[in-house]
Amino acid sequence: MSTNFKFTASPTDKENPLGLTISHNDQTVFDTDKLHESEIINIEIDDVDDVEHTISITLKNKTAEHTKVDEQGNIIQDSLISISAISFDDIEIDQLFFEKSQYTHSFNSDAESVTQPFYGNLGCNGAVEFKFSTPVYIWLLENM
Repeated sequence: MSTNFKFTASPTDKENPLGLTISHNDQTVFDTDKLHESEIINIEIDDVDDVEHTISITLKNKTAEHTKVDEQGNIIQDSLISISAISFDDIEIDQLFFEKSQYTHSFNSDAESVTQPFYGNLGCNGAVEFKFSTPVYIWLLENM
């Protein structure tokens, strides 16, 4: 038996695209150096008992050219990738996904990495990790 994990990844600036890699338990399921258009990602999860799973969504290739600033240093345009329409077998879990995910990045600098809550937009090179267990319906009941 399997469960379908699905979400949409959308670039905010199609003229200045970013890279995106998605993996399930360290196996790459999607990889592009330039995401020009929205992409619906489907991952079939083997829904067996008592197995821990990790979905990783990694933003890559962002440079200073992806962010436009004015003379005062204020950001006036920025390339991001938005994650939305998140579901297990067509059961929407956007809010639960955001509550359970962690975003690790270094603000695109040589600074130390930080881990923060994820609110739906990837704006810095780094990875969002979402962990859950199977069977999914039990995990959903325990976490909703």
